Amino acid sequence: MHSTLQQIFGYPQFRLGQEAAVSAVLAGRSAAAIFPTGSGKSLCYQLSAVLLPHLTLVVSPLLALMQDQLGFLQRHGISAGSIDSAQSREDANDVMARARSGELKILMISVERLKNERFRNFLQSVQISLLVVDEAHCISEWGHNFRPDYLKLPDYQRQFNIPQALLLTATATPKVIADMQAKFAIAPDDVITTGFYRPNLNLLVEPVSGHDKRRRLVEWMNERANQPSIVYVTLQKTAEQIAEHLNRNGIQAEAYHAGLPHDKREGIQQRFMGGRSNCIVATIAFGMGIDKSDIRNVVHFDLPKSIENYSQEIGRAGRDGQPSDCLVLANRDSLNVLENFVYGDTPEQQGILRVLTELQAARSDGQWEFLLRSLSDHSNIRELPLKTLLVQLELKGVIAPRYAFYAEYRFKYLIEPEALLARFSGERQQFVAAIIQVCNRARTWATVDFDALYQQHNAERSRVVKALDYFQEQGLIELESKQMTEVYSLLNTDFDPQALSVQLYTGFKQHEVTEVARIHAMLDLFATEHCLGQRLAKYFGDENAPLRCGHCSVCHGHVAHLPPAPSLPPLVDKNFMGLCGDFIHRHHEYTGSLPGAERLTRFLGGISVPLFTKLKARGIAGFAALEAYPYAEVREWAEAHLNDL
Repeated sequence: MHSTLQQIFGYPQFRLGQEAAVSAVLAGRSAAAIFPTGSGKSLCYQLSAVLLPHLTLVVSPLLALMQDQLGFLQRHGISAGSIDSAQSREDANDVMARARSGELKILMISVERLKNERFRNFLQSVQISLLVVDEAHCISEWGHNFRPDYLKLPDYQRQFNIPQALLLTATATPKVIADMQAKFAIAPDDVITTGFYRPNLNLLVEPVSGHDKRRRLVEWMNERANQPSIVYVTLQKTAEQIAEHLNRNGIQAEAYHAGLPHDKREGIQQRFMGGRSNCIVATIAFGMGIDKSDIRNVVHFDLPKSIENYSQEIGRAGRDGQPSDCLVLANRDSLNVLENFVYGDTPEQQGILRVLTELQAARSDGQWEFLLRSLSDHSNIRELPLKTLLVQLELKGVIAPRYAFYAEYRFKYLIEPEALLARFSGERQQFVAAIIQVCNRARTWATVDFDALYQQHNAERSRVVKALDYFQEQGLIELESKQMTEVYSLLNTDFDPQALSVQLYTGFKQHEVTEVARIHAMLDLFATEHCLGQRLAKYFGDENAPLRCGHCSVCHGHVAHLPPAPSLPPLVDKNFMGLCGDFIHRHHEYTGSLPGAERLTRFLGGISVPLFTKLKARGIAGFAALEAYPYAEVREWAEAHLNDL
């Protein structure tokens, strides 16, 4: 173990906690390594993988993290590969062949890959020594980044006869750790935590009123000119506005958020990593997989979403061990906006009922096939809560995933194929006939087989796509592209949809309460009269941090008394039809019904759901007009007015 550490990785000794984690794995036991951000969790699986006899399977939630780690492994001569959705089939086949032959030591995948039946069959054919779960807190419903598909990992471990698991995370509370430990049957002694206290981070909380935040940010950044810094905000539009404000005030800054094109995000990230750009104003889309050791400042312009998010985001500062400042410009102004995010993830009960009805309608087939995007649109449930709902149905024994595939293109005839063919003549008619003949038509949808079209009819892919686009424009077919088709087995369709929808909805509402409590726990942390470093460590169960760190704002004598949110004009004075009339009208035109109080509240709070995209709700007067008000108050107000209509 020690000689491999030196010879392959070039490290003279282990960092705190690494040796205990690697020793447990090499002794054949499952383990969990819970170390602060940037303290060498990855080495625990990388070193183990080199010394274990068979393949190590690593499940990671982010492509950026996988690419980063693959680069590191290749530089150290360790045979590693990944399978991801961006790859060609040839590349994926090549990686699987290397794994089968025993050449590959480490295979990295996203958790969604395990839904793919072809991939699961492949895993049955290789011997696996170790399952590594990166960002393992995602498995816990009590965790801050709960990913529904992570819940199935213990089952997958049994299914593929993987003798042991190694769980890695930087942010897990005692409750989450207990959950992870129970799900993977890890002995208490093999849960290795090294403490959450980071002595080089200066945790600073400044109470600043909303209208003063921009001025204070400019002042702060000017004092730290040209130091690598990240400024975190909640909304994409805020990222753009604050980056522009900093640039206007002579501080070069770039906005980064999920709404930017992929290549633009890549460019911003590369400039920051290479030191050509020093200040990024970002939503939480930025940071995962960022392994830049000299970030000197992390500023929370807006409140983070939870203590866990805060811990993860400040954990990107000072990985080189040098002092770094982490500032929160704190007030209660955006509290309701944060809470709205939570409410937005609770599906409407009628949406859950619609999913259950659709599921039951497929029972005669014995399997349920759908596109996630279409089901999301149809049920008006956002994709992440919809995935949570599907996992809940799995855990209740209603459905089981069979496989998923990228149907790059599939279409539904809106006129009979013969009528379509009759619209063309000569060579074009032969070409259209080839598409009709080759594209397998199931009961409703026809799937495009580009390979067969090329081999049998020499039809170039680009020409086929152009033809399909033309058919769609002419209203001859309905075309869907580049979407994941999910196929589930139906195990038990003999349930009362109404009763089950109530039960599932109640579960989502309970989760809502937990999440809102998490936001308030964070405010309590920022307003504490005790050392911030000690309070933060204690939240994560670390009792060994010093009682006074000596370098946080509380230790400097500044307890943050957060200014209350500015008082808002009473809702009773608002003009209901003035704010909601246009939306109610368009909703009725499109759906044939009036929106309920829940849907109106989402509209007024600026919370997007799939239906709003179709209604172009963002462009309707009144959208997000009441986002600063408490959700429950707006709902009550909307309900009262709807009853009067």
